[in-house]
Amino acid sequence: MRSSTPKVLHEICGRPMILWPVAAAHEAGAGRIVIVDSPARGLEGVLPDYAELAVQPVPDGTGGAVAAALAHIDSSDGAAGEAGGAVVVLSGDVPLVSVELIRGVIATHEREAAAGTIVTARLADPSGYGRIVRRADGAVERIVETKREGDASAQEREIGEVNAGIYAFAAGALRAALPQLSADNAQGERYLPQVLGPLIAAGGKVAAHTLADPSEMLGVNDRVDLARVRKIAQRTISEEHMRAGVEIVDPDATVIDLGVTIGADTVIEPFTTIRGATKIGSGCVIRCSYLVDCVLEDGVSVGPFAYLRPGTLLRTGAKVGTFVEVKNSDIGEAAKVPHLSYIGDADVGERTNLGAGTITANYDGQAKHRTTIGKDVHGGVHTSLVAPVTVGDEAYTAAGSVLTEDVPPGALGVARSEQENVEGFSKRRERRLHSEGK
Repeated sequence: MRSSTPKVLHEICGRPMILWPVAAAHEAGAGRIVIVDSPARGLEGVLPDYAELAVQPVPDGTGGAVAAALAHIDSSDGAAGEAGGAVVVLSGDVPLVSVELIRGVIATHEREAAAGTIVTARLADPSGYGRIVRRADGAVERIVETKREGDASAQEREIGEVNAGIYAFAAGALRAALPQLSADNAQGERYLPQVLGPLIAAGGKVAAHTLADPSEMLGVNDRVDLARVRKIAQRTISEEHMRAGVEIVDPDATVIDLGVTIGADTVIEPFTTIRGATKIGSGCVIRCSYLVDCVLEDGVSVGPFAYLRPGTLLRTGAKVGTFVEVKNSDIGEAAKVPHLSYIGDADVGERTNLGAGTITANYDGQAKHRTTIGKDVHGGVHTSLVAPVTVGDEAYTAAGSVLTEDVPPGALGVARSEQENVEGFSKRRERRLHSEGK
């Protein structure tokens, strides 16, 4: 990845890559989820409460990683610890594996009473993938790697069925087979696919579950792969929203994180980005704006070119218009902040209309303070409210004012010097420039 960030911690649509297969396993009903990490424990602060960490003491391959995880599973863990219990093995850099696939693999594994079940796929271009070699009766015999010259014969390279890198094993059979893996290779690693030999030699059956959607086996090795996977994930997220009644005008020009919720009949126009745990009600219109961890109630209008930062709450029917930034503020029902404003750490009452260029100056150099603006307030253009300050209900603010004191309800707040016109200024300026030779 050419990055200081561990590969599996790169985000895909608002979720670290590693948590995509973890969440899928959890939703599929996994009784116990073990994630294998290096001794540096870089994943420790990322995992959900329902998952636990196992440490692979030395980087001795996928076989070593599974051995480290299996050490956390014993007979007290129910079916997974018993001789016939299923252990599903997923890869942290293969994020698009679905709940349905995991359940399907387990169903095949149990139906076939297999010691091991591998997920396979048929690809038009199988280059780089291990090939599935079957016996004459169709049973899986072995996996042949093809990454280096000499790994496979020319005939084996012609095989179109490949190993997807997703497995299910009977825990007892896996536990017995893992010590038989050899690290006698240039990398000094124990490869998990080698376990099929000992399983078959012990009289076990190896079954295959065919993958319907090859995108589920896409791995991430660089940022090109990351972009490819992210695009597929984003399309899936958008389609789920659209099927639930959200109108996304151009899904290819829209970014929506996995944790976002959007109500029916809301319209998301192109070049909008919605991040984090943002919640949007029904009947809203979002135009070419950037939203992060905010809440929008029903009938809200945003943008174009608005920026809603964390802690923003837009109540029913509120409007935030063009080139408006809102942060950690409560914008009341039917209130309007139409354009060219910054509202930070503020509470704005119902039906209030803030004029263009309104700014809540919330920071005094040492601490943040809050601004309170009442109901039915009419804000003049280019008004600055220096917090902490309160503007009462039905009050007015004069254009160009810098208000540092509270404005009582129904009053007009004016804080600006009187206008002074300097007669003949332009001619005097021209004479001065001429005399200076400019």
